[in-house]
Amino acid sequence: MQKLLINGGKKLKGVIKISGSKNSTLPILAATILNNNLSELHNVPFVKDVDTMVNLLRSLGSDIKIEKSKEILRIENKTELKTFASYNLLKTMRAGVLVLGPLLAKYGKAKVSLPGGCAIGARPVDVHLKGLRKLGAKFKIKNGYILASAPNGLVGKKIRLEKISVGATENIIMAACLAKGKTIIENVAREPEIKDLINFLNSMGCSVSWKGPRKIQILGKKNLQNTKYKIMFDRIEAGTYIIASAITRGNVLIKDINPNVIRNEIKIFKKIGIRIIELKNSIKILPSGKFKNIKIKTEPYPGFPTDLQAQTMVLMCLADGVSKITENIFENRFMHVHELNRMGANISINSNSARIRGVKSLKSAELMATDLRASVSLVLAALLAKGSTKISRIYHLDRGYLNLEKKLSNCGAIIKRLE
Repeated sequence: MQKLLINGGKKLKGVIKISGSKNSTLPILAATILNNNLSELHNVPFVKDVDTMVNLLRSLGSDIKIEKSKEILRIENKTELKTFASYNLLKTMRAGVLVLGPLLAKYGKAKVSLPGGCAIGARPVDVHLKGLRKLGAKFKIKNGYILASAPNGLVGKKIRLEKISVGATENIIMAACLAKGKTIIENVAREPEIKDLINFLNSMGCSVSWKGPRKIQILGKKNLQNTKYKIMFDRIEAGTYIIASAITRGNVLIKDINPNVIRNEIKIFKKIGIRIIELKNSIKILPSGKFKNIKIKTEPYPGFPTDLQAQTMVLMCLADGVSKITENIFENRFMHVHELNRMGANISINSNSARIRGVKSLKSAELMATDLRASVSLVLAALLAKGSTKISRIYHLDRGYLNLEKKLSNCGAIIKRLE
């Protein structure tokens, strides 16, 4: 099993190019099922989750050509696709369930495994299924699979999601693109990645429009067209490297981003004490002084993202006084706390809140990663700690961070992968 060995205590200095968004790429790949024509995607981050989704589409019958060096992926569905998405391809990645809506809309049936992914909470698919039922789908759950059918095709309806869900919003939007008539979805998630998905759908001829902050209208279409589309930057990766630069008292230019998309995160980081200079398509992180304690709660966008919670906790370990993070999205997302405490952090958990008392420094240790964002929080802590830190189970990192070791080592970090 591969491990990372990090010798900490080095200030990061240099330039980090932010990759395309994993959380945009996965639903966009699922959306290509709707189209028989060419979908050419640019700025594709070829992380493990994207590779898994590509393999899933290939198993369905999609014709896919890849130019990794150019970050380009081309997809055509020249023949009728299969409608079976196996457990073997979905067991490591929750986003695989996003093929359900497109397959149902196009073929009127699907057999899709219940998803896997990080062990950060139950994350049930009931919100997905309730919305798709409104469009005319029928479901059975049998032997770990969703057996879906739409005997009369999908028909547009008015749907109000019982809770804000990114995945359910994406699945229902994609299904409604080929449904008959008009669909209105209320109480939708409004993450930038959903806006990116909508822009992609419209680029291939769908009709999806915003009718309010959390209200979307979709007019069903039959014929779609060729498209060439550039995927947005990964805002979670950008936030991760902002924190990496700040905690090492570094000087890093983070480029190929849109600062307006992470406006709330920048505001909070500045409040904590990170020195940030905003440029047109990049931001500059300057060496920071003392960090201030803060209270943060994770919320759906535009609130603070749950995917940056673990990384921000490392930053809070250096802040004066006591900080607090309340996790409102997932019920099991503090698994990194035990490992951080082993490095000398002072963190206590009460229900869905973490209380972080600042310390002067962290110490190196042998660590074990548990999920994607927890894994990278341990990398950040290791960059900060003096001495040699070894992190095992790093396959989680490869699911969501492209060239992490290379990007950090190019800025002066001492980090290498061990077999």
